[in-house]
Amino acid sequence: RYVHLWRVFDFLNYIPNMTAVFEEVKGAGCILEPSICFSTGPEHTDKFYVGKVGEILDVTGEDIILCIKNHGGLGSSKSIGDLVKSILDRYPDLIIHYHGHNTDGNDVGRIVEAVRNGAKIVDAAAHAFTGFYGPPPILTVIDTLVEYGHRALGIDRQAVIDTSSKLRPQREYYKDLESQFLGFDPTVQTHKLPGGATGSSFEQAVKGDFLHRMPAILQEELPRVQTELGNWWSVTPGSQILWTTAVNNVLSGKRYKDANDDLTNLLLGRYGELPFYKPSDDVYEAVFGPDWKEITQREKGYQKIEDIDLDVEGKVLEHRLGRAATEDEFVLYLQHPNDAVNFFKFEEKYGKTWVLPPCVWFKKGGFTLGEKFEFSDAYGKHHIVEIGPKQTTKAGDAIVYLNINHHPEPILTELAQEGEGKRRKVELSAKEIAELAQSGDVRSPIKGTVSEIPVTSSEEVSAGQILIVLEAMKMLNNIVSEINGVVTEVLVSPGDEVAVGDPLMSVEKRV
Repeated sequence: RYVHLWRVFDFLNYIPNMTAVFEEVKGAGCILEPSICFSTGPEHTDKFYVGKVGEILDVTGEDIILCIKNHGGLGSSKSIGDLVKSILDRYPDLIIHYHGHNTDGNDVGRIVEAVRNGAKIVDAAAHAFTGFYGPPPILTVIDTLVEYGHRALGIDRQAVIDTSSKLRPQREYYKDLESQFLGFDPTVQTHKLPGGATGSSFEQAVKGDFLHRMPAILQEELPRVQTELGNWWSVTPGSQILWTTAVNNVLSGKRYKDANDDLTNLLLGRYGELPFYKPSDDVYEAVFGPDWKEITQREKGYQKIEDIDLDVEGKVLEHRLGRAATEDEFVLYLQHPNDAVNFFKFEEKYGKTWVLPPCVWFKKGGFTLGEKFEFSDAYGKHHIVEIGPKQTTKAGDAIVYLNINHHPEPILTELAQEGEGKRRKVELSAKEIAELAQSGDVRSPIKGTVSEIPVTSSEEVSAGQILIVLEAMKMLNNIVSEINGVVTEVLVSPGDEVAVGDPLMSVEKRV
């Protein structure tokens, strides 16, 4: 109902993984845009990619838009132009959409060569909001293409300028959320991280106190891991698998030990066939242990996924919300169960806060009494918000009034009283967390979100059984029981955010 054009991709370029979505999009009468993910290396030839296009067309027919997805901003201008030409030489009636990122500063060149060789759609961004890892500025693209005799259809050049003039003053409010790894990065041709992952990887390095190890990770270990695992495409979830594996290898000093579930699933073929070659036996042994041949033979291949009962899921959602859910809420819940419920509850409590401008959302240091701001929302309605006055209760707490469109709204804030010291959180090491797990005190080894709790209180569990699934950086991490016993207490719920060392569950040991 809301999305009319669907871009579909798979990080292994494995067409069977996309077929179900192809069928649903076609069945709904929407525009289908299958993608071939692009990368570089000896295996990544034009012949290979043209063959993948043929596999797509065998399923979809030619009534599609074909996207070349280059999220890392990889390859030269010539390589992209040659690829577009090779595809159109074989399939001259295809509409090709080139989507690239400007990480190395060269995507305008790649766009120009894509268009000169027949691409009809390209992506760019308002220049006020362009950075280093997304698409290049649209005005530069438009003006450059004009010199080559290609004019952008339906684009008002002055409107582009006016839009960026409106956006530019808002940019300052996002500075704390932008990557602090500034400048273009031509070495992306070596580490191949996509635009979004480049910024988040440095954020993770800062928080994890391994920023000084980043040159070794990006320039040595990450390309080594990419080659060892099969030189497939560094896009979701592949980029997370490559990044997490490389970081673990460097920080632990034990390559491929303590592999996460996504890497083990990849090696078991549960994401589909690897496109070029399998990793060496040494990698399999490091991940699965000395019995790796028996384990991979026993567990390899797709896992059967049972159909969910929509009626049951609808009742679960209504129970979690405490009310009936709309059809749109239910659809969103099916895609993102925990995040959706958190969003719905947040909106019920605070209203449609997305109408607030960035200067309100991202203001640092709080507001002062008497401060006043005005803004127009997405619907063009004008709003006035004034902070104050403030009152103090008998208990010493603060009541601050927000005058919203001349209607006072009291906000109570409980304040710590004199003598109430803030407790310092005790930080646990990985060794301490592992030792606690041996006694049935299950703690979180990572910072993340509780995705699933497949066991319940009073349930008997065995060593190695999954107790809780945590999601971090788009990766699922299983927390397993270290002992045989009975679950005596579950301390978290799906959707809860947890930090390293937070208690998750208690298991009483049984012989």
